[in-house]
Amino acid sequence: MVRFLILAAALSTGAMLADTTVPLTGDNCTITFVGTKKGGKHDGGFKKLSGNAKFGADPTTLKIDVEIDMNSMFTDNEKVTDHLKSPDFFDVKNNPKSKFTVTKVEKDKDGYKMTGKLDMHGKSKEITMPAKITQTGDSLKLESTFKINRFDWDVKYGKGKVDDNVEIKVKLDGKAK
Repeated sequence: MVRFLILAAALSTGAMLADTTVPLTGDNCTITFVGTKKGGKHDGGFKKLSGNAKFGADPTTLKIDVEIDMNSMFTDNEKVTDHLKSPDFFDVKNNPKSKFTVTKVEKDKDGYKMTGKLDMHGKSKEITMPAKITQTGDSLKLESTFKINRFDWDVKYGKGKVDDNVEIKVKLDGKAK
């Protein structure tokens, strides 16, 4: 009977951890970018996003679904922001949301690798990025820096003037609610 109670307690603790959900908002999760060009760069990001991160005791069980409000995009220059929102780049009027869904997390020598599907600008592509993931109780911290090629999502304006690769930084520091 004692063994049964210990097993039941262990299983219920594991089940609670598997059900831990952290809501994602622009307050606890930031997505920023750096676009470069000859002679300079522009820093930017997104103010509004929503979604959830679900995790258990093992970081490889992490699942993330996040939707990004593309109209909340900002940069260090108002004219650049307006141009990025235009049909030349992201055509935010016709593509108001982007979405990222994590499909797999694997341990590697530097931390973890997250693979997921990025839907942006009417296109969908699988990407893999490095990640530092820390889980403590009902808290989740995640940091990732990686590059994407904008042409993979048909963001083609400025070929030769604007660099093809854009650096993305994701930082999450959230607690279950």
